Amino acid sequence: MGLFSLFANDIAIDLGTANTLIWVKGKGVVLSEPSIVAFDKNTKKIIAIGNDAREMQGKTHRELQVVRPMRDGVIADFEIAEGMLRAFIKKSMNSWIPSRRIVISVPSGITEVEKRAVRDSAEHAGAKEVHLVAEPMAAAIGIGLSVDAPVGDMIIDIGGGTTEIAVIALSGIVQEESIRIAGDELNSAIIQHFKKGHNLLIGERTAEIIKCEVGSAMPLKQELVVRVKGRDLIGGLPTTVEASSIEIREALEESINAIVEAVKVTLERTPPELAADILDRGIMLTGGGALLKGLDARIRKETNLPVHVAEDPLTAVVRGTGAIMENLHHYGKVILKGKKY
Repeated sequence: MGLFSLFANDIAIDLGTANTLIWVKGKGVVLSEPSIVAFDKNTKKIIAIGNDAREMQGKTHRELQVVRPMRDGVIADFEIAEGMLRAFIKKSMNSWIPSRRIVISVPSGITEVEKRAVRDSAEHAGAKEVHLVAEPMAAAIGIGLSVDAPVGDMIIDIGGGTTEIAVIALSGIVQEESIRIAGDELNSAIIQHFKKGHNLLIGERTAEIIKCEVGSAMPLKQELVVRVKGRDLIGGLPTTVEASSIEIREALEESINAIVEAVKVTLERTPPELAADILDRGIMLTGGGALLKGLDARIRKETNLPVHVAEDPLTAVVRGTGAIMENLHHYGKVILKGKKY
């Protein structure tokens, strides 16, 4: 066992709704790809994963299907998720040695059944030992916060499927709010806007690009215009329309407002001593959603608290999960109960 453990690959995974990131001991973050799978409908054989599968999105024939096996931060299609996980692990390892220990980050609002599904998927993909950690805790560790200190820190991790809001102190989550409104919901709002406002049908990928290019939570110094290609719902032919960042902001307003309200609710429930710490230290934004233009300014305006976007917010969770993997003994308290040894 000693020799095996010397060469075994310990890995950490941020199994996200939108993207899967993998960290390997001694190498850091080795993989960051969309959580998308293309498979043959008849045989269920996986044809492509990640970036390759995303290229096929919306362009497949009747024999092929492109799916995202993760929805709202949890596994929606067990068989496909397991195949995706196995393929991603294989892609990131370049080695015959199986992964002995895996730490996976999961939404803080996950149920026992959903935890079991994640753990089983990792075990079927070859892991001997699986540990789970809450995403906001992993994000806090990933951006270098001392989570074991008797000080309150507030983290907002906005992923693809969930927004995780947590107040952390003494290696535990004191107050949390996990809402299933995040990047995907913003994309859906953009798709609906073009359907109703322009009679234009656009795909998820186009909506994602529009969100990244012109989406915002606050008025921009210089408002932008984007040309959008799609299918005219009346004539049925491909067409192009122009849309401004103002109308995209209006389309996103309801979802952004829901996130802001969840932040306020969490703050209202926070014990006064920890609230005082947050007033001093501010709120940290992580996850892909943290990159939405003006979101930090919007939360600052609504809460009157300092708000900071973490450095490299997209990898914060996987970096934290990796730090836990490297020092499981030190971070034992942050591992979710029901762990296996």
